[in-house]
Amino acid sequence: MTGSVMSVNKEEISKTVLELERSFNERWSGGDNRGYLDNYAEEISYFDPVLKELIVGRDAVIAHIESLYSDPHIVRSEYLNPAVSVSDSGDSAVLAYNLNTYVLDDNGKERQLRGWNATEAYRLIDGEWRIVHSNWAFTQTAKDAIAS
Repeated sequence: MTGSVMSVNKEEISKTVLELERSFNERWSGGDNRGYLDNYAEEISYFDPVLKELIVGRDAVIAHIESLYSDPHIVRSEYLNPAVSVSDSGDSAVLAYNLNTYVLDDNGKERQLRGWNATEAYRLIDGEWRIVHSNWAFTQTAKDAIAS
């Protein structure tokens, strides 16, 4: 049997990655950051909009996040425009989506807390999908349309 290649179910991988991401984010929103932190691969690289530089390595990323994380009390999240690109080999996937988060104001009414552009690169490591790169950006930071 020559050229036998196991077929990759990109749709199933996309669904798995989306579900994982959503589960991590729901935990984060409810005051538990460990979903993300426990999933990060050892070699993770991380862009945070509050920093100029890239953070590399699981311990450094966890220390950074723990230094500024507190329960955000997010009551609702909107996951918009998700796109997943799965490698032909089926061992890596890049997820990009827009995330709107909502909290309650002093009158108990919902208000938007933030709008995010999120990109997560996942890789299958020892049978588990792990985040190897994470990039969080505010949805609008520039006032003018610029490319550089």
